[in-house]
Amino acid sequence: MAGLRIGAHTFDIIEAGKAGDPLVLLLHGFPQTNHTWRHQLPALAAAGFHAVAPNQRGYSAGARPKDLESYRVEHLISDVLAMADALGAQQFHLVGHDWGGQVSWLTAALHPERIKTLSVLSRPHPAAFVRAMKDDAAQGDRSKHHRAFQNQDTVTRLLENDATRLKRTLADQGVPAADIDAYLSVLGNPDGLTAAVNWYRASATATDSALTARSVPVVTIPTLYIWGDADATVGRYAANLTAEYVRSVYTFVQIPDVGHFVTDQDVHAVNHALLAHLKSPPFNPVKRHEPTRFAATD
Repeated sequence: MAGLRIGAHTFDIIEAGKAGDPLVLLLHGFPQTNHTWRHQLPALAAAGFHAVAPNQRGYSAGARPKDLESYRVEHLISDVLAMADALGAQQFHLVGHDWGGQVSWLTAALHPERIKTLSVLSRPHPAAFVRAMKDDAAQGDRSKHHRAFQNQDTVTRLLENDATRLKRTLADQGVPAADIDAYLSVLGNPDGLTAAVNWYRASATATDSALTARSVPVVTIPTLYIWGDADATVGRYAANLTAEYVRSVYTFVQIPDVGHFVTDQDVHAVNHALLAHLKSPPFNPVKRHEPTRFAATD
């Protein structure tokens, strides 16, 4: 795995395509790594893009600060922009899943001049998520693991009995066993998992930040949102609300019978939607798309 040096940190990256082609930066979520994009990278390269997927702050051993403050979302956003700079891209396409989706929403909302298109998987717009947590009791239940991550013994409990809880979380949402092993090669140890959990812990201490979810601006660039309707962590209410926070072309792709980890479950649907979005002609900023539904595939 190659390394990308950003200041004092070195991020592990996997990439496909030619440097100088339009950059697509792909951000993973929890409890996964850049391995989640293994099927998207070659497809993007074949379509003429330079696709780069980093292991983000804390997930890369060379970019793993000890202090909690270093995992505040301000730093996560700065990492994204610095990576694009290091890769020679003033503007780029941004793709994110789960926590990577959260960072992608924030980056696109606050720095629209840098982002050509936004694609988010399995994570509603932050303000839509806050509304859903308030208005939809079922969403609060789906998100109760966020509170559990504040407990001091969380890492120990997740790793006990050969990381049974982490493995079950992934397996129950359709992640193949071989890919679970790939994710745990990074997260199956106290240092790696503590750094990943610090994303949740740092966000819980950021109530004074201008980047709290309630204050995130609407997104003004072309946006694709992909949601599996069997997602155990994001319900339909939050998914549907997301349209209210995009003031540009908005494409909502719903994949039936697919859970949270959509890139592991339906490669065809994800790649089809992603490539269609990235290769679309110039956009009308007031256009809207009705939700697209894909038939589940093997």
